[in-house]
This record gives sequence, C-alpha cells and structure tokens, in this order.
Amino acid sequence: MAKADIQQVKLRFGIVGNNEGLLRAIDVAMQVAPVDLSVLITGESGVGKESFPQIIHQNSRRKHGQYIAVNCGAIPEGTIDSELFGHEKGAFTGAIGERKGYFAEADGGTIFLDEVGELPLPTQARLLRVLENGEYIRVGSSKVEKTNVRIVAATNVNLDKAIMEGRFRSDLYYRLSTVPIQIPPLRERGEDVALLFRKFSSDFAEKYHMPPIQLTDDAKRLLMAYSWPGNVRQLKNITEQVSIIETSREITAEILQRYLPAVNHGPQLPMLFGSDGKSFENEREILYKVIFDLRHEVSELRQKVDALTEQVPSAGADYLTCTHTTVPQTTVPQTNVPTIIHPTHHVSPQGHSVTSSMKDDEIQDATTYEEMERSDRYAPDDETPRAMRDVNKEAIIKALQRNRGKRKATAEELEISERTLYRKIKEYGLE
Repeated sequence: MAKADIQQVKLRFGIVGNNEGLLRAIDVAMQVAPVDLSVLITGESGVGKESFPQIIHQNSRRKHGQYIAVNCGAIPEGTIDSELFGHEKGAFTGAIGERKGYFAEADGGTIFLDEVGELPLPTQARLLRVLENGEYIRVGSSKVEKTNVRIVAATNVNLDKAIMEGRFRSDLYYRLSTVPIQIPPLRERGEDVALLFRKFSSDFAEKYHMPPIQLTDDAKRLLMAYSWPGNVRQLKNITEQVSIIETSREITAEILQRYLPAVNHGPQLPMLFGSDGKSFENEREILYKVIFDLRHEVSELRQKVDALTEQVPSAGADYLTCTHTTVPQTTVPQTNVPTIIHPTHHVSPQGHSVTSSMKDDEIQDATTYEEMERSDRYAPDDETPRAMRDVNKEAIIKALQRNRGKRKATAEELEISERTLYRKIKEYGLE
C-alpha cells in the first residue's frame, strides 16, 4: 500500500507515528478490510488496538452496517452469554422479556470483541459455532438463530500460553486469527513518543484554553528513554497531568521526572508464582501452591531434625547426675520448630565420656530416655552396663530418700521428667 494512502488513514483515524511496525499493521488492516475474514489484533494494553477494527470496518463492504464494540472483560461471566447471544423471556431470574444479543444487533455489520482472551470456556464454544456457520442459540431457547457478522477480536493476553494452560480453546484461536495484526508497544516506537507527546499537549491546550507545553532537550531524551508500561494511554495521561498542574510551559527533565512512576524490574514473588513461569489465575490455585510448598518444607525439616538427632552422642547414666560442663551447641537453622536437644558433656565415674540433655518435658521423654536405654544396652564392654545401671539406681534411691519419697521433687532434682522417673523406678524394682 502506498505511503500516501497510509498517511490518509492515519489522519482519518487519529493515528500518530512513523514506526515501521505501526505502518505495517495499518497496511495489513487496509488490505484485509475488503476481504470478509476474521482478524485477531494483539498487543499490550494501551497501544491503541481499538482503532484498527474501525479501519477494517470503514474500508469493508459492511461499512454501512452496524459496528458494535464489546469489552468481553467488563461483562460478568454469568451474563455474558445473554449479552452476546440474547435470551428468552423467563430464561433466568430477572429475564422479564426477550432480549436481542450483540450478534443479532450487528447482523450485516462488524462486531469487535475486545479482550477476547477473558471469555469463559462455555462462551468460547458458542463463539466458535458462530464463526463456523453463523449459528447461535439464545439463552433459554432451543431455536437456532442465524447471523451474518464479521468478527474482529483483540487481546493483550498471550493466547499461546492460555491454550497450554487450558484457559483458551485452540480451535477458536485458529478461527479468530485467520489474519493476525500485531501492534508494537510504545517503548519500541522511538521518535513516535515525542510526536505523540506534542499531539497530546496540543489537544489539551485547546481543551483547557492554555498554551501548549514544550519539552527541553533533556526532557525529550528522558521521555524517549522511559519504558512506558502503560503505552500510549499512560503517555496521554501524563501529558494531561503536566499540562494542568505545571504553571511553566517549558518542561525540563527534572519536572518531567516527577510525573514518571518508577518501573520495578525486580523479581515478583518467585516462590508464589513458581520457577516454571506458570501464573495462577485465582486464589484457589495460589492456596494449593502454598500448601504444597509448605508440606514439602515440613518434610525436609523433619529429615534434618532426624539426621541431627542421630549425630548427637547418646545419653549415658550420668544424665541423672547434676554436674554438667557446657560445650558449644550445634548450629541449627532457625525455624518455628522447638529445639529438641541441647547437648552437654560430662565424664562418668567409670571414665567414659557421655552426653546428657536438658529436660524438655514430653520431647525429652521421647529422646533422652531412648538414648539412655541405648547407652545401657550397647556399652563398649560387659561390665559397663551393670555399673551404669547401679549408678542410676543408687542416684534415684538417694534422691528419693532426700525428698521423702516425693517423685515430683525427685524428678526435678535429677533434672528428668516424672514419666522417665516412673519408668526407671519400675525398671530397677524400686516400687
């Protein structure tokens, strides 16, 4: 298509810019307009996708027919079928009469489905039938209706990814994208940023009856270096803010910087969204992911605690003595799980180095007593177990005598739990 023709289209539909990708998109739209094919327009939010369906409609044989633009993302899921295809009287609560849907209203014309990637799957199936044979059924009816519309769709969603995740039908995607048109983001359009700023400043000067603002050279460089995550829509909003708020009509880089929000390029909660790049579309999926990760972390923590318990030397009979020499504790990562063992060392009367633990109520019952049993059974020689048992027994007897048979006081003196004391009394026959 000739550059003069493209320039006329730009003037007619208010498109500003000379970027090659933008001009290519206009060229494709003009070429496909006379051919009755469905078109899919893709691009980031705010790039100006809404202008291209109008270009296609106004240059097609349907230009005298109805043109209807529908924002699919703004219609609730429960009513979108009724909005698009209509409904019969009494089809649902509140349906007090018949209603024509957008496809009936646009018969013979063009319907623009903006944000088509937000359509629920049942509605996608209905839309596919319209694309294939022009048929649809109203909500609450069994009669097949016919329509003759041209569908132009647009989305800022990555439909390839949505198809892989089961959120968009692949067959519908191929029917919609008979002719794809890609609109480049503003950050890739170079000098177009300055042209658009000048266009918007002129429009707002006329609207608010004030002189237009102008950029200094350093402000222009800053404007073109910014990434513009909101694209043309963001640029227009910022130009309007500066036009209204600033009293000076010459805008420096320092002034402009105050209106440009910082763009965060850092990681966005990598553990929440997963290392595989998968996004979660609802709170339930996020909750499942958090629970799964938590169970995995608890399992790993349990294994580390078990391994640490095995590495600590077993407790000997001197556990029941009160003389302790503290040594540095093993470094353990901080967690919300209580510390199970605090090892200290002591030399027994027989000269064997053994380990004792500070009491920790029920946890001590499950660990210290088991280690004491192990130390009695698996001593290095045959004499040591009997000597250790005698020492234990003697210590318990003397402690009971000092405390007049009160087991609670005896357990506290020996720094063991009452349950452990009861087991030892029964084992040694001291009942």
